[in-house]
Amino acid sequence: MTHVRHALGRLAATAFLAVVLAFFTLPMLWLATAPFDANPRISVSLPEFTLANFAAILEHPYALASIGNSLIQAGGAAVTVVVLAALAAYALSRVRVPGRDALLYLLLLLSSVVTGTAAMVPIFELASRLGLVDTHLGLVLVVSGGLLPAAIFILKDFMDETPTSYEESARVFGASPLQILGHIVVPLIRPGLATIAVWAMASVWGGFLFQFILLRDPGKTPGSVIIYTLYTEGGQPRLDLLSSFSLLYSLPVVAMYLLVSHRYGFRFHGGIKR
Repeated sequence: MTHVRHALGRLAATAFLAVVLAFFTLPMLWLATAPFDANPRISVSLPEFTLANFAAILEHPYALASIGNSLIQAGGAAVTVVVLAALAAYALSRVRVPGRDALLYLLLLLSSVVTGTAAMVPIFELASRLGLVDTHLGLVLVVSGGLLPAAIFILKDFMDETPTSYEESARVFGASPLQILGHIVVPLIRPGLATIAVWAMASVWGGFLFQFILLRDPGKTPGSVIIYTLYTEGGQPRLDLLSSFSLLYSLPVVAMYLLVSHRYGFRFHGGIKR
């Protein structure tokens, strides 16, 4: 009887995992097949093979340019977040400031509570007064500011786990703090920097609210906003264009993830063992 219950339990667990796996797999399967279907539908089926959907999306006046805009904005934000977060995390890790940990947790808490929607009006007003509306720089600065607290929090853990003996040896030979950070600390925390870079780039790549509000020129619009235009005037999605553009738009991030994962791996903690 015990063996029967054990077998039934394993069968139920397997069935549950199969349902969960299908729940996440079917949308990806649709994304892989619908762009090549002459008549795509909201269902997974054998496609009537065609490349006309890609030809149609290439004729869109802003589709390919929007992917380039996304690369500029997401790449700029990733570089900004990695550089500033590394500097701030190193300072917070090495300098003993009263209330340091409380300040860090407060920044992280505020970045989670004060969301982009709640802060959109003052952010837009500030960007407008500084002349940053409808510019790549303005968008990069705004989205980077929202990502920095979490990035600093993650990188500080890597900094804390990095032995200070190497830094002390370099300091004896006259190395400056920036030289120590660039030549000693950064090579040791490359997995953390890679994780933050991919996370920041993916966050901006799929972002919509700030991009939609801060950018007015269609020539500067990223792909996440261009997708919003691939609907008919009646609000019906054009599945042929949506599926084709979504597949093209996802490829750079997937390629970056695979490249960085293969080279560095992804971790959210730790430097090297002491």
